[in-house]
Amino acid sequence: MPSYHLAQLNIAKMKFSLEDPVMTDFINNLDRINQLADTAPGFVWRLITDAGVIDQSNTKFFEDDTLVNMSVWSDIESLHNYVYRTSHAKIMSRRKEWFEHLREAYTVLWWIPAGTIPTILEARQKLDLLRANGPTPDAFTFKKSFAPPDAQHNDCFAEFEDLCPAS
Repeated sequence: MPSYHLAQLNIAKMKFSLEDPVMTDFINNLDRINQLADTAPGFVWRLITDAGVIDQSNTKFFEDDTLVNMSVWSDIESLHNYVYRTSHAKIMSRRKEWFEHLREAYTVLWWIPAGTIPTILEARQKLDLLRANGPTPDAFTFKKSFAPPDAQHNDCFAEFEDLCPAS
């Protein structure tokens, strides 16, 4: 069993309220895309309530019009495959319809000890760290990622092609 898992946070600033008809396709696809994540190889955890809905209740570290997605994966390859090689990529290719273009980083990855769950505060701190310093072993991106802390060396170990259909 690995000593570390990969945590990820991504945020999106909505152009419209969730009740606006423009957001209907986004809302209607959430359950399907989340189920895809829940059953994807390497998936460990995502930010949801006990009732199984996305937990936006403890996102006080972000603006009210910001949606927060946070999850944990066994490794970076599993998350990368889910994000870019499943129908998640197709729905996110429509991101510009629903969400503002953010000039700063809106996705951050970091390693956590296996068996732990990241907090919203920790995630916000990691995003701020990435925005301030660029990719480092403590907060990084798919484009420049780092090995887990217990790896033999922690230099940049993977540079995934930027395949994001929403960019």
